[in-house]
Order: sequence, then C-alpha cells, then structure tokens
Amino acid sequence: MYLIHAEIQAPAPAPASGAALAPDTAGVLLASARPQERIEHVSVHEGAGPGAVLGVYLVAGRLSAAETVVDAFCRRAVETVPALRGWTLTRVGAPLVTPFYERLLD
Repeated sequence: MYLIHAEIQAPAPAPASGAALAPDTAGVLLASARPQERIEHVSVHEGAGPGAVLGVYLVAGRLSAAETVVDAFCRRAVETVPALRGWTLTRVGAPLVTPFYERLLD
C-alpha cells in the first residue's frame, strides 16, 4: 500500500483564510474511485493557504504506478466532482519520509 499526496489549488480568488472544502469531500472522492484504481482511503488536509493536500492510500505494485493512478484519479476529480469544481491539481507524489529514517539512525 502506498500513500500519495496530491496538492490542489483553490480557484482564484481564494479567501485570505484559505478555501474551505465541504466536510464530506474525502468521502465523495473515495466514492468516485474506480475499482481498478484500488484506492482504499482518501483524506483531505487544508492549511492556511488557498490549497489543500489530498492523501490517497492505494494498493499498487510500484511507487511509479501508484503516482500515475493518483494523478489520473485527481485530474478526473477536479473535472467531475462538484466539490472540486474550479480547483487545479498542482503536484502528485509520495511524501518524504526523512524524519522516519532519521529516527531509525538515532
């Protein structure tokens, strides 16, 4: 299983306090996943800025395959899911796990 982060940008102009997504956005996204994508869980993390990070957990044979699936899934989502209408996908990739490995070295 892989965790892939997808950064999305709110439509302009975004409120100064950040663009809020509906509380059920993660569930709506998960429901829009196709069985062959093997997506197990979606979480939404909003910060103080005009964007959000989607955490997508999925089963895949390789990291590159997981990133490709999440990229396609999120591109489709910003085009078809009403809660993401106008949002833009800006980056997809596995999060860095440097702190985990630094703890192993201590």
